[in-house]
Amino acid sequence: MKARMNNPVMVIPEALQALMAVGKAVQKGDLPPQMAPLVHLRASQINGCGFCVDMHSRELKKAGVTDERIYSVAAWRESPYFTDPERAAFALTEAATRLADRADGVPDEIWEEATRHFDERAMASLLLEIALINTWNRLNVPIRQPAGSMPV
Repeated sequence: MKARMNNPVMVIPEALQALMAVGKAVQKGDLPPQMAPLVHLRASQINGCGFCVDMHSRELKKAGVTDERIYSVAAWRESPYFTDPERAAFALTEAATRLADRADGVPDEIWEEATRHFDERAMASLLLEIALINTWNRLNVPIRQPAGSMPV
């Protein structure tokens, strides 16, 4: 496979720098370890971004996450491998990624469950992580960025 074009952030490097700066700032937002790559993997699965699914699966594996947890992200509701905070983050990720799928994009019950597990700073970080991965997915999917085409 070959991408349709160079990644837009390679064509406009200032955009890459800006997105990377946001990503670096968000890392200071008090999320539990491995939460961001788990959320990145789930949103990427929903969006069909093979590049990001591959990258974040490898990132999780490199960080020592078990195969069972990585393989089960897509079916997290039926899997015993995730904590309540991770489940709340997955639910929020799905709702915020699929905003147009319901009249109330992020229902109160999903929001309230997330806020039971994350303080305001962690919620801000979680929401920014969700927004960022959706941005990356929306850049990679249209150009058909092939999985495994960049090192982790």
